[in-house]
Amino acid sequence: MSTLICGSIAFDNIMVFHDRFKNHILPEQIHILNVAFLVPEMRREFGGCAGNIAYNLKLLGGEPLIMATVGDDADPYLLRLDDYGIKRAHVRRIAGSFTAQAFITTDLDDNQITAFHPGAMMYSHLNRVADVEGATLGIVAPDGRDGMLQHAQDLAATAVPFIFDPGQGLPMFSGDELMNFMRLANYACFNDYEAKLLCDRTGRSLEQLAGEVEALVVTLGGAGSRIYAGGHCHEIPCVQAEAVVDPTGCGDAYRAGLLYGIAAGWGWKKIGQLAAVMGAVKIAHRGGQNHRPSRDAIAELFARAFAAPLW
Repeated sequence: MSTLICGSIAFDNIMVFHDRFKNHILPEQIHILNVAFLVPEMRREFGGCAGNIAYNLKLLGGEPLIMATVGDDADPYLLRLDDYGIKRAHVRRIAGSFTAQAFITTDLDDNQITAFHPGAMMYSHLNRVADVEGATLGIVAPDGRDGMLQHAQDLAATAVPFIFDPGQGLPMFSGDELMNFMRLANYACFNDYEAKLLCDRTGRSLEQLAGEVEALVVTLGGAGSRIYAGGHCHEIPCVQAEAVVDPTGCGDAYRAGLLYGIAAGWGWKKIGQLAAVMGAVKIAHRGGQNHRPSRDAIAELFARAFAAPLW
């Protein structure tokens, strides 16, 4: 049984500026800004929501199937997917384009300047869910706007239950479009800021929105998460990590836990607990895909956090 992961594949180019932006930007000259920052440190990470979710789901023993678009420069990423046994039959290469990528510069105060090039992601609507065989669950994660609209319609039309997870793409949609996503989806997941924005855009409360889906999940960072399902609100505590190194990709790791638990038919409390464990595993490592725990290690952390067996 495969889980279809509709979303982005991207490279994250991360640079460190060994000074403070404020020392090089003159407020009174901001209207003629022309600056350059020397960045001796640079690394390139494999990222994108679909890539990160699939990676974490594979760690759990799931069978992720990515649906995404990439550019001419994607070979290192595609080889990595092959190395981890992640299916990519529906990863489409768009000739003449770059794979989506972010260029992130961080200063000594942890301020960030980011430029994002969507590249091939803007063609995600060319992929069709009807071309996929054997998917029993899906997720519509951040991607090109047209692709997210298309894939939600496709999943609903083929009766594949799915999570609506707009992430940073939520502001692209109107209130009416967001309500349509909620009515098409079986589940929905947002962080606390996105949940507030969703309520503002739709004019509805979280409780009202929860009535549109089987479960509505709101993550709260270090305060844990809430899962609204069946008229109840399940409070899921945050799991203590070995170290807090980098929050990049924690939300994607959490969503992989949701997908695994839903596919396994678990109750919402246990699903949320596994999702919290996956977030804790990820945050202790730099980048979105550099953690490599075994299934036994994940189960051990789960048992330690919740005094119950995972498998």
